Formats: sequence, C-alpha cells, structure tokens
Amino acid sequence: MALALALAVSTVGTAFAEDLDFTLINGSNSDVVAFHVSHAGTGSWEENLIAGGFLPSGNELGIQIADGRSTCVYDILTEFADGQKLEDYGLDLCELGSYTLQ
Repeated sequence: MALALALAVSTVGTAFAEDLDFTLINGSNSDVVAFHVSHAGTGSWEENLIAGGFLPSGNELGIQIADGRSTCVYDILTEFADGQKLEDYGLDLCELGSYTLQ
C-alpha cells in the first residue's frame, strides 16, 4: 500500500520554482523511522518527512518537496528502526524520480 506525503516548507521562492516529486522505495529489511531531505551542502538536516509514522519494509511513499526553490540536488539522511543510519549526498532527485533504499 503506497502512502502519500507532502512537505510544504515556507521559504521565499522564485517565480520559476517548481515542486519536486519523487518516490521513496523501502527495499531494505528494516522499517524507515526518519527521512530527512536537505539542499546539498547546507550542513544541516531539514525536518523528518515521516514524523509520527514510519515506512514499512517493502513499501513506497510519494514525497513532494514544495520549498519554492528550483534546485534538484539534495542530501538525504535515512534512519531505520534497527538503529542504522544512511547518508547520501549530492543526489539529483529530478533526474532519478525515485530513491530506493537497499
């Protein structure tokens, strides 16, 4: 069962900015308990996009980042129920269209 989630971050945007939509696929053996997406190189993590919930192993989640920016390159921090963390840097989410956790 696919879950849907939208993130609306209030920032000053440009007239050319578009929302970024991609699919998070949990292909790992553990539930995802936190998923943070930040603009590449900012040095800090944005809020947990699945706060108050989790993404079970074998499921996917539609994510929308509506932050008013026209960038596609992001850093990702994923936290799993088993305590593992995965950091991924400099991903072009516009080009990928989906992000799969293994």
